[in-house]
Amino acid sequence: MPRLSYRRALTRALADEMTRDESVFLLGEDIRVAAANVTSGLLKKFGPERVRDTPLSEQAFTSFATGAALAGARPVIEFQIPSLLFLVFEQIVNHAHKFPLMTGGQCAVPVTYLVPGSGSRTGWAGQHSDHPYSLFAHVGVSTVVPATPADAYGLLVSAIRCDDPVVVFAPAGALDVRADIVDFAPVPLGRGCVRRVGTDVTVVAVGHLVHDALAVADELADQVSVEVFDPRTLHPFDWDGLIGSVTRTGRLVVVDDSNRSCGIAGEIIATVVERVRLAAPPRRVTRPDGAVLPFAPALDRAVQPDRDQLTAAIQLCLKDGS
Repeated sequence: MPRLSYRRALTRALADEMTRDESVFLLGEDIRVAAANVTSGLLKKFGPERVRDTPLSEQAFTSFATGAALAGARPVIEFQIPSLLFLVFEQIVNHAHKFPLMTGGQCAVPVTYLVPGSGSRTGWAGQHSDHPYSLFAHVGVSTVVPATPADAYGLLVSAIRCDDPVVVFAPAGALDVRADIVDFAPVPLGRGCVRRVGTDVTVVAVGHLVHDALAVADELADQVSVEVFDPRTLHPFDWDGLIGSVTRTGRLVVVDDSNRSCGIAGEIIATVVERVRLAAPPRRVTRPDGAVLPFAPALDRAVQPDRDQLTAAIQLCLKDGS
């Protein structure tokens, strides 16, 4: 049973899919030297035709990938910095995402956009620490945020095999998580999972915050039974799975490392309260409205959701419903 880090699980997924399907190729800035340490060893194994360094023009090579996909290839683009997605929003949303829709399904655009290190990394500051997954879920692009090494492998494999564009956010906070992987298999898009069974409150945690939610659940185990739900994909979202969990517990807390206004946490809460009568008002733990992460490490940490905030939110949820 191999024990891999999240980062190495991504590497293995890329290698396995490139071996399985010769139409899969990689492109991005400095990927031949594995600047983000995800494509290491792939140039030697697959050669320069399938591991392609690109110029510093994200709009250009993202458009190139769209054309390659329309011609039958399956490109995987690595974006080392999450804010680069703002530069290519046009290419992903208005071109790759809409071509199949506007042609009545006559074409497919199987491009995978991989962001290995989304969210905060110490000292990366305001232009390098975003988590803009809500933007892509909002417009209907398949949006993936794995929390574990097994899901990093399985969801990236499913993304590459999907005939539509998929954005894969690999949170920096999860990259060094290590775990035994029992089965190297695809994980279906749109299917969440219960990471811990509980009876008193459902905590929905996105990406690396799943590990914080599990730690808080352990710490509170003698006071409250916490169920931890990991959506794994934000679009399509496993609403039936989440509704089943919240129906059992009657309470909901969402922890999400992105900005509060118009964030995925608000959408999760709104959808749940439309379908379930809760025993207490739901709570959310997020970055502040309009947050831009500062350079100073202490200020960086102060802007991000943490375990203390999650603990307080769970306790308030229980108090309100008592």
